[in-house]
Amino acid sequence: MNVPRNDLHITIADYPVPTPFGFGGWFALTKGDGGTDVMMGDLVLLEEEVNPVMSALQEHGLEVTALHNHFFWDKPRVFFMHVHGHGKAVDLANEIKPALDLIGHVSAAKETSASASGAQAKSNLDTAAIAKIVGHQGEQTGAVYKITLGRDDLTVKEMGATINARMGLNTWAAFVGSNEDAAVAGDVAMLESEVTSTLKALRAHGLDVVAIHHHMLNTNPTIIFLHYWGKGPADKLAMGFKAALDELGKGGKQ
Repeated sequence: MNVPRNDLHITIADYPVPTPFGFGGWFALTKGDGGTDVMMGDLVLLEEEVNPVMSALQEHGLEVTALHNHFFWDKPRVFFMHVHGHGKAVDLANEIKPALDLIGHVSAAKETSASASGAQAKSNLDTAAIAKIVGHQGEQTGAVYKITLGRDDLTVKEMGATINARMGLNTWAAFVGSNEDAAVAGDVAMLESEVTSTLKALRAHGLDVVAIHHHMLNTNPTIIFLHYWGKGPADKLAMGFKAALDELGKGGKQ
């Protein structure tokens, strides 16, 4: 289920960006051991919403597995909270609902949203050229062209549940703007052994690394996620993302 922050108007380094650029929260369920369901998700929160939402999750038996930024220079400041739970699907839905009901309704957050810039991003990208550079097709959502790739070379388990792209094990790049003046943001899912080479690839292409962290606990193997951001000609940004992709899977299947 998607939980987009359409109520927010966000800029990054004074560059206006739409919700699909990286501000769409979500949660998903899959089958685990013993007939139980496993839920994972990522909620997009303003600073004022973080602790009320965290309390609502914990009070209803859900776990918070990570809290972090995805961006620098974002206005208003936005944080991402990863959640986990296991049990019956209907119970998990009931347990997460009180937290979801708080999003966009904490008083200080409402004031921040109302005062945020109303500027909206426009996009005029040669998406076919981006797809050719990256080697994969993406999807257009409003002004954003997003390429999302799973880690099919990995077999990742948590409580017996297979953690795949739908459950958050994915690498992506979101492009917005024009061919000459574009922005990219994304997330790279890596094995621990892939982190250093991926960092080098991104920095060598002028992309800024803004966060390195885990999203999940108790997974085998351990997966590290890296968030990045960059501005410039769209083809150069795509080349940077492609360089990072090329570092994944070099160690062989796990």
